[in-house]
Amino acid sequence: MALSIVGVSWIDNRLGGAYHRWSSCRARHKPSRSQRIWADMGCFECCMRCLGGIPYCSLVATLLCFSGIALFCGCGHQALTETERLIETYFARNMQDYITLAYIIQYFQYVIYGLASFFFLYCIMLLAEGFYTTSVANQTFGEFRSTMCGRCLSSTFIVMTYVLSLLWLLVFALSTLPVYFFYNMGATCRTIDVLTETPASINQLCVDARQYGLLPWNAVPGKACGITLSTVCKTREYRITYDLYIAAFVGAGITLMALLTYTVSTTYNFAVLRNLGRKGIGARC
Repeated sequence: MALSIVGVSWIDNRLGGAYHRWSSCRARHKPSRSQRIWADMGCFECCMRCLGGIPYCSLVATLLCFSGIALFCGCGHQALTETERLIETYFARNMQDYITLAYIIQYFQYVIYGLASFFFLYCIMLLAEGFYTTSVANQTFGEFRSTMCGRCLSSTFIVMTYVLSLLWLLVFALSTLPVYFFYNMGATCRTIDVLTETPASINQLCVDARQYGLLPWNAVPGKACGITLSTVCKTREYRITYDLYIAAFVGAGITLMALLTYTVSTTYNFAVLRNLGRKGIGARC
């Protein structure tokens, strides 16, 4: 009898100790506010809350940037190749006259490769930063969570994107120069087609590549006049090159629009983060 009482007492002590350990463990691992919020939500509310953390402005800007850079780099690269072929065929007889232009074109093509790689990586980083700042600003996961490092990174992206927008504005302006050159060339060719009945005046209508800095002044012939110029404008190479430069110009404009969208969205999200911090919602890790 005494042995059974001792056994029951020992079992009660073991169960009591286990219960106290389970209670203390449960108290230490109490679910956070965000976990309670997610547990109380239904499937629809969870989906809407997740969709609220998507940076739609950054997503649209990323798609614009990818498409713009693809147009600018792809069409620009091929347009430079076709330009070299046109100059070599119709404006320069000696290879030494356009060898400098060939080196410059090759250099710009390598720059285009670098631009494509840089913008691909930079747009991915901006999109990731947009996901971070949007989810924090909208308190997608139930609590405001931001670090000082995160806010510094956001401000760095704002400055970098603003500077890059200014630089790309210069690229956008420079991309109009070849379009202007080929537009003037096409306008001259249309004038020649109108004045076909007066050959003497036709021969005075010329497009001089030396005036645009494409060839040195001692290049021979360096220009195309009259019927020769009209023949150039009717070639497949001229039409393709003109269209490629227009597409590259449009791509540069789309990329500039994407960079401005990035600047606006990142600045807005950063301002929201600072506003939440000033309201007493401290930064957390």
